[in-house]
Amino acid sequence: MSLDPKSILEAIEEAKERSEKRNFVQSIDLMINLKDIDLKKPESRIQELIELPHPMGKGNRICVLASGEMALKARRAGADIVLERSSLEALMGDKKKQKELAETYDFFIAEAPLMPVVGRILGATLGPRGRMPTPVPPTANIEEHIQGHRKTVFIRLRGQPVLQCRVGAENMPSEQVAENVQAIIMGIERKLRKGAKNIRSVWLKTTMGPPVRVRM
Repeated sequence: MSLDPKSILEAIEEAKERSEKRNFVQSIDLMINLKDIDLKKPESRIQELIELPHPMGKGNRICVLASGEMALKARRAGADIVLERSSLEALMGDKKKQKELAETYDFFIAEAPLMPVVGRILGATLGPRGRMPTPVPPTANIEEHIQGHRKTVFIRLRGQPVLQCRVGAENMPSEQVAENVQAIIMGIERKLRKGAKNIRSVWLKTTMGPPVRVRM
């Protein structure tokens, strides 16, 4: 690990202190600047789901695409929305509703037998956004998958050597936010050719606050 946990904790505390007070709970965001990365090479195109040790305050919104018993269990488990096959097929050709669905929910979980239908109807909408569903077998414990996705972040390296994601909320214990940051850093290092040596700098900030650099 290239970052001292104490340095991460200090940066989180400073980011909270320097944040402009608002009448809503602000998110805490992580920014990782990379170096010596050739974005033209396939191995440099990071696209990763990382499950964090702690929920990030306001949990991710989950859409489950399932039928029968799994659909029933998903509703009982608190999925934000459950779409069965008939509801899914009703979206065919309706680009506006497909876009609304993609922008409303953070993660999608699909019963594996439905994946061909999901791909045909929603693939062009969800794919470019990096939100294609996680396929699970009909016998999967859907509650565990939903709870896991509530505290999962999607890390994606686009046109610039910068990774950004939410890691917590200002009302969370700083120690929990720090553990989330560590989980992400460790996950990213495993994907980098030179590991920690490919990380130029790490910053943390609240929604309305200035960035605070983590000492390395």
